[in-house]
Amino acid sequence: MHFALGFSIEFSVDEAHYALYAQHLAWSYFDHPPLVGWIQWPLVALTSSEGLIRLIPELLWVISCLLVYQVTLEIHRFIQGRNSGYLTSALPSANACGLMAVLAMIAAPMPHVLAIGLLPDTLLAPLSLGLMLMALRWLIQDHFTMGDWLLTGLLLGLAGLSKYTAIFTALALLLVFVSARRKPWIGKMGFWSATLLALVLIGPVLYWNWVNDWISLKYQIAHGGGAEWVWRRLGAFLGIQIIVFGPLLVMGSYIFLKDCMHATKLSLLSLLGFFFIPFIIFASLSGGGGLPHWTTPAWFCLAPFAGIGLAKAWSVQHRSVIRALFIFQIALCIIGFGYVLSGGISSATIKSNPIADLYGWKIAGQKAAELTQATKANGIAVQNWTLGSRAAWYAKPIPVFVLDQRKDQFDLWFGQIPPGANILLMNWSGMAFPPPVGGKSAFERCEPLDTLEIQRFGQVLSKFDFSLCSNWQGPTQAK
Repeated sequence: MHFALGFSIEFSVDEAHYALYAQHLAWSYFDHPPLVGWIQWPLVALTSSEGLIRLIPELLWVISCLLVYQVTLEIHRFIQGRNSGYLTSALPSANACGLMAVLAMIAAPMPHVLAIGLLPDTLLAPLSLGLMLMALRWLIQDHFTMGDWLLTGLLLGLAGLSKYTAIFTALALLLVFVSARRKPWIGKMGFWSATLLALVLIGPVLYWNWVNDWISLKYQIAHGGGAEWVWRRLGAFLGIQIIVFGPLLVMGSYIFLKDCMHATKLSLLSLLGFFFIPFIIFASLSGGGGLPHWTTPAWFCLAPFAGIGLAKAWSVQHRSVIRALFIFQIALCIIGFGYVLSGGISSATIKSNPIADLYGWKIAGQKAAELTQATKANGIAVQNWTLGSRAAWYAKPIPVFVLDQRKDQFDLWFGQIPPGANILLMNWSGMAFPPPVGGKSAFERCEPLDTLEIQRFGQVLSKFDFSLCSNWQGPTQAK
């Protein structure tokens, strides 16, 4: 299913943005650390095929599922080895628990989105699981070798290169160290070596931010804070989380907490910090706004506990509920896949079809490039930054300018429009704006050139309008 979708649809706004990271290699970027661009660079240098570039997130999803299985085995081993006498009943086999954990993730709709489109969270999921595996090794073993410490530092550094929210994963790891009071770590050479390695790896991000007046960190703090805090957004956040990650994970985690904690409570609670620390922070921020996929790495870290709980429920004949939830979630995933491939549901207003955003940008970008060359324009312009990524990717190497006063990555890549310049304006019906004409902060005039209608299976998805705008007079403010 991932391959079918990966080769069938065009880049989303985020995918195109991060593919442009790979095309414009740098130490870091305005909105995220650089690993999401660096890891794509070899394929982007060789091809522009969306399907081939998407092999990276598809592979990362498989690695994440394998790590979910391995972490589950280690948690099972930890419980059985230390505290089997405290369990209310014997645990199912480690293999059954591991497979149930993977099954719960396969049936979760949201991870499939990140398995097809590469986002920073796609990278952070396997790295968080890797750090969770190292935390388990710390709890089970009597000591860490220097190799263990260095591997931990490597994973921390790569996580920091993936997304700024990796700090929550680092806090969860620190909680595990603190919970194991009988194991000294603060004075170990290995601990400081791991810390130094992690700092060296995130050095490019720190250097880039220092040179650029910390614009990335300032943006992320403002972005995370969102707008005015409203209680209903918190309720919506929690409801959406259950829908997009599935009640199977919630049910399995509840059974685990109820039946499998007991004498290992402190250690297992510290491991649960890999889920609860980021989830609680994102939930507390959700009243001001947020996106549902931000918690994906946390849910991957919860899956091993849910797998043990689900396997335990299965072993005591609670199978009909698990079957029903699994069928419901898989059906939801398949309906979602079909909805995307169909182009969405036709309606009177294009804006009501979110799938329209995934079709038409390739041909529109190519047409924009042709019109820019034919009119000898200085570049392409859009009036909102979310429209700029696809335009820049599919019309490359022509510069794309975003006509607003919000400083973003496009300003770093393409600079400002030269005064008096003539620019090809792209307007998309899903986010339409009036032509920026008149006044001191706009073009002198805009003349329509062409229109492109996007259809799929006989239904109109969207429309692109192209205009030649002349004599740029200064920055404008898009609403």
